[in-house]
Amino acid sequence: LPRLVREFVAQNNTSQIKHVIQILSQEFALSQHPHSRKGGLIGLAACSIALGKDSGLYLKELIEPVLTCFNDADSRLRYYACEALYNIVKVARGSVLPHFNVLFDGLSKLAADPDPNVKSGSELLDRLLKDIVTESNQFDLVGFIPLLRERIYSNNQYARQFIISWILVLESVPDINLLDYLPEILDGLFQILGDNSKEIRKMCEVALGEFLKEIKKNPSSVKFAEMANILVIHCQAADELIQLTAMCWMREFIQLAGRVMLPYSSGILTAVLPCLSYDDRKKNIKEVANVCNQSLMKLVIPEDDEMDEAKPSMTIPAEPTSEESLSKPEAVTTGESQLVWAIRVLKQPLFFPCSCERIQVTLNLDGIVQVLDYHLSDTSIGMMTRIAVLKWLYHLYIKTPRKMFRHTDSLFPILLRTLSDESDEVILKDLELLAEIASSPAGQTEEGHGPSDGSDARPGPVELHVPARAGQPSSSSTKGLECSPSTPTMNSYFYKFMINLLKRFSSERKLLETRGAFIIRQLCLLLNAENIFHSMADILLREEDLKFASTMVHTLNTILLTSSELFQLRNQLKDLKTPESRNLFCCLYRSWCHNPVTTVSLCFLTQNYKHAYDLIQKFGDLEVTVDFLTEVDKLVQLIECPIFTYLRLQLLDVKNNPYLIKALYGLLMLLPQSSAFQLLSHRLQCVPNPELMQTADNTKPSTSFKRTAASNIDYTELLQHFEKVQNKHLEARHQRAGQAEQLDRRVVL
Repeated sequence: LPRLVREFVAQNNTSQIKHVIQILSQEFALSQHPHSRKGGLIGLAACSIALGKDSGLYLKELIEPVLTCFNDADSRLRYYACEALYNIVKVARGSVLPHFNVLFDGLSKLAADPDPNVKSGSELLDRLLKDIVTESNQFDLVGFIPLLRERIYSNNQYARQFIISWILVLESVPDINLLDYLPEILDGLFQILGDNSKEIRKMCEVALGEFLKEIKKNPSSVKFAEMANILVIHCQAADELIQLTAMCWMREFIQLAGRVMLPYSSGILTAVLPCLSYDDRKKNIKEVANVCNQSLMKLVIPEDDEMDEAKPSMTIPAEPTSEESLSKPEAVTTGESQLVWAIRVLKQPLFFPCSCERIQVTLNLDGIVQVLDYHLSDTSIGMMTRIAVLKWLYHLYIKTPRKMFRHTDSLFPILLRTLSDESDEVILKDLELLAEIASSPAGQTEEGHGPSDGSDARPGPVELHVPARAGQPSSSSTKGLECSPSTPTMNSYFYKFMINLLKRFSSERKLLETRGAFIIRQLCLLLNAENIFHSMADILLREEDLKFASTMVHTLNTILLTSSELFQLRNQLKDLKTPESRNLFCCLYRSWCHNPVTTVSLCFLTQNYKHAYDLIQKFGDLEVTVDFLTEVDKLVQLIECPIFTYLRLQLLDVKNNPYLIKALYGLLMLLPQSSAFQLLSHRLQCVPNPELMQTADNTKPSTSFKRTAASNIDYTELLQHFEKVQNKHLEARHQRAGQAEQLDRRVVL
């Protein structure tokens, strides 16, 4: 047969050559008899050898029948077919490249062949074909990619190994730029990375590593946007190797591509945030996720607050975002379609190569806030994730305050609920965020802190309405709002925050008991302490739950007297030199009247000793309970603390401070024979004889009385207000006692 073919070649008789190949194909290679098929395969190989360099002219006729035999049921025939194709390819060399796809398709099937001999023969053929591709500069990569994309989703281990080996070969060829088509195969590579075989996983890891090296070398030619969603999906994989590798890629993408990744921020955060709470078993993933999170946060800039969100910056294909596709997840079958469906669910924009023009990047703030809100609301999310979410929200309020305030009304409830978190660090971050919201100029509305004068004014999204008591005239509400803070550093959300914070304390008393002081002290550091106390006192003045009002006033008073954060405010109240300090005193006093003992302590702090004595005189008309005596006991203990050092020193000036001594004796008379009684009694025994304390300078008027006279405070009106508030408390206690008695009777009946 070779001699005959060589004669035809010498005669340039192509028709006879084709006739010989046709006979070998139709009558032998494709025969029903197995021995005839073997002979046909051997004949086709011999024919190819005889043709030599001219075999390229007849490759289609030579290859097709051999590839058909790849599917033969007889393993020996498949081996003969593999051997025949090896001889054909060896002779033709580079001429087989136009037929590469069919050869690759056939080889990918043989790679998974159960017969070891067939598999061994296919490996020899595979190596030969790789050598040819490596040597040639005419490889059609564009035509090959669709086949590679299809085959890469195979679940067979040997087929996967075959695919990875070819990707490594193509990546190593300088003239073949596989990086341009990486988006087509990246998802498949990550799926192969989860294979059960360690060898295949290692090969895939190497392939991905090579691609990443190439990306770092040539970032300008990388289609980052087309691969972003693929990484988002695999960053959430259950397999740790896939997740870690995808997260490492995401880190590099964010650092290399920069703001190109911003449109995918919500998807990236969905994948990254949960990883921040991983324990030491997944320490590597956690560390990489943290870098991703920090790098992504840095991409948000103040200019994002100025960009027009209404202007579309990219085109999203209609099909991937159709509602029909989203509503039919059960139709998903292949790995590739799973990727498409997952991208649709994430609702992220897809980029397709269409133009070299630079696309303006727009921050999808709505999507980011939605993801952050979800993770903050989920109680199962770890502490570090919640902290990261709060840091993100704080960062967005700093960089894009105008746009963020559109979401404030929806975020406010969850931020208030977060104050009940078990972690102090979470609460601190939450308070920082709430303080930023309450003080940002972007949150200022035209309505301000009070109601508008216009009768037809419609409430804005953050207009504040302080709940007035039943039967209370509307003018009193306006009067109360006049006392509320209105400094330039506060916006209309500040007063709203104070109202809702007190509502939170009222509905969740455990929060007030365990974290109330901690929360208020931190707020005094973050915001203006005077504004906080002023506004809370103003709100408590209208509080209908008198028991809560008394408890809250006691808490605020304890913070005022003992917290180092309020040193400046205490000094301001101690002197009452300015109209602002006197206004603050009056505002605090009216609310402090909910608790008689705290009112006396406020008078001690402000050196209003005569008024303190007048108040104590009224205590005889009050219902003296165990709780009342306990608070008097605590006040005596406070008098012995460093806070009231100046008060104790004023006991030396008996002549100019008679009402201070009278007030202290009044407290002594209220106390039963207890340790507090002994403590205060011993202190008063140390008060010197006024005659012994007289000096040549005894004609100097008292500075205390001079300040009181200059303060222009109507103490008579304040005393009347105190009596009025205490009468309300007495009525409320009698009402509660009556209700309890009725309940007891019902239980007995």
